[in-house]
Amino acid sequence: MVKGPGLYSDIGKKARDLLNKDYQSDQKFTLTSVTTSGIAITSTGTKKGELLLGDIGTKIINKNVTTDFKVDTNSNLLTTITVDEFAPGLKAIFSFKVPDQRSGKVELQYLHEYAGINTSIGMTANPIVNFSGVFGNNTVALGSDLSFDTAAGNFTKCNVGLNYTNTDFIASLNVNNKGDTLSGSYYHSIKPVTNTAVGAEMTHIISTKENTLHVGAQHALDSVTLVKARVNNYGKASALIQHEWRPKSVVTFSGEVDTRAIDKSAKIGMALALKI
Repeated sequence: MVKGPGLYSDIGKKARDLLNKDYQSDQKFTLTSVTTSGIAITSTGTKKGELLLGDIGTKIINKNVTTDFKVDTNSNLLTTITVDEFAPGLKAIFSFKVPDQRSGKVELQYLHEYAGINTSIGMTANPIVNFSGVFGNNTVALGSDLSFDTAAGNFTKCNVGLNYTNTDFIASLNVNNKGDTLSGSYYHSIKPVTNTAVGAEMTHIISTKENTLHVGAQHALDSVTLVKARVNNYGKASALIQHEWRPKSVVTFSGEVDTRAIDKSAKIGMALALKI
């Protein structure tokens, strides 16, 4: 694996994962089975209020080519073909959804010791072209993320990000939404052996003068049990506990309360992922 600044999506990722990953208010069940030939079949069911959603997917790996098929409850078939390392540092991704004829997309990723580039283009007559590039090294990285609508002839997305990585902390700054949104995040690893870490993210929207602050922490009680908690400046507090009760089989319970409206019911979520 090439060491370097990574992709644009990696800027601030550690803090985002600590503050957002695995928190949910729905009930989700995932079952994955692997055949003797290495084909993985995954079924997922999610209950969102009164709505039930589900999908079934198949992953086939042949050398450096991975093919994913997924069918959802709306009879959509999503196909993704990934060709990894067909040239040094290069990855190609081709995806499309049936019956959506405008969903086809080709994506290229390139990872280098001092750069990370990702570009994609829709397979339509007037596609949206996406480009993101990060330049730097393992310590400092500066990048941008752009989207251009060829039909309208203008940029629909223009973001800039800066990432600084030290031995035990990562700090990042982002300017998003064509300069209207400013955000900064911080991730600090306190004790790696117990996966103990804290993180924070501050966002300011210039047009509305709105500020949002999220603060969170995580700690591993043992090698198979993780607890996390977070709170924001609007008084919403969340917590979760995740336990790996058998290899690659995980159960997660999460909850959220509004401390400014304690009389309201708490949101409870549960996710069960089994691998057989």
